[in-house]
Amino acid sequence: MKKAYFLFPLLLALTSLSTLSRAEDAKAGDAAKGETKAAMCIGCHGIVGYQASFPEVYKVPMISGQGAKYIASALSAYQKGDRKHPTMRGIANSLTDQDMADLGAFYESQGKSAAGASPAALAHAVPEPLKDRMAVCVACHGANFSSPIDPAYPRLAGQHSDYLYAALKAYHTDGNKLVGRSNATMRSQVVQEADGKKKLTFNASELKQVATYLSSLPGDLKVVPQSRFR
Repeated sequence: MKKAYFLFPLLLALTSLSTLSRAEDAKAGDAAKGETKAAMCIGCHGIVGYQASFPEVYKVPMISGQGAKYIASALSAYQKGDRKHPTMRGIANSLTDQDMADLGAFYESQGKSAAGASPAALAHAVPEPLKDRMAVCVACHGANFSSPIDPAYPRLAGQHSDYLYAALKAYHTDGNKLVGRSNATMRSQVVQEADGKKKLTFNASELKQVATYLSSLPGDLKVVPQSRFR
C-alpha cells in the first residue's frame, strides 16, 4: 500500500515532465537579448537580500544560475494564471514567449559566468520523519536538488528557505484569486485528494523543514547585484 501511495505521483511527475519539455522546446532563447529585457527583473532579483511583502515577507528567489527552460516555464505559468502572485502576473502579461525564452537564457548564462557566489551553507540532514515522503522529489529535481532530470524543472539547492516555504505553501491554497499555485504535479506532492476530500501530505511545519533542508544544500543559485539604472 505504501509503494502504491508514492507510485501515482511519480508517474504523474514523469508524464508532466515529458509534456512540459516538448512545450518548452518551441523557443530558443538569446542571452544577449535577454539582458536588454531584464530591467523589470533586477529591481527585485538583482538586489542582495531583497524581500517581498506579499502574501508574506520572504526573500525573492535567486534566479541567476536557474535553468533557462524553468524560468520560461515559470513566467508562462504566471501569465496563464497557474501562479497567482499579482506582481509577477503583471510582469509576465507584458512578455511574449520569445521574451521569456530570452530572459531564461540570460539568467542561466549569468549564473554560469558571474563571480561572487555566496559560499555553500552547511547542509542539514534530511528530517528523518520526512525521508520517505521526500524521496519522490528526486524524480524531478535530481538527487542533489541542483540537477533536475529535465531543465524545465527548477534547481532547488541553496534557494532561500523562506521563499521555498512560501512557494510550497502556495500549493495548499484553494479558491484565492491572488495567492496559490495549481501545477498538478506539485499539488500531488503536498496534497492528497480522494472522494472530494483533501489531506495534506506535508503540513506547514513539515514544509518549513523541507525548505530549510533544501536551502542548506550547496547549489548554483545566486544573486548577481546590478544597478537599477542602465
